[in-house]
Amino acid sequence: MPATTWQKSSYCAQGEACLHVAASWQKSSHCQEGDACPHVTATATAETIRLTESADPTHSILSTTPAAFGALLRVIKRDNRC
Repeated sequence: MPATTWQKSSYCAQGEACLHVAASWQKSSHCQEGDACPHVTATATAETIRLTESADPTHSILSTTPAAFGALLRVIKRDNRC
């Protein structure tokens, strides 16, 4: 899993002292200990959902909208893939 991601407040101008919030990654509740598992987090403003996979050696992060992520979850649940 990648290191903690820090989100800068969108109200800060360049060079100002700004508030940063740590994004907490949550592991899927369907994963067993030691499995390669998806992790998800939202940005501080909840405008972006980020996904990663624990076994990915590059620690790639996929970003999407809450609406698109919700649609993905509905399809997964509908097709009984979880």
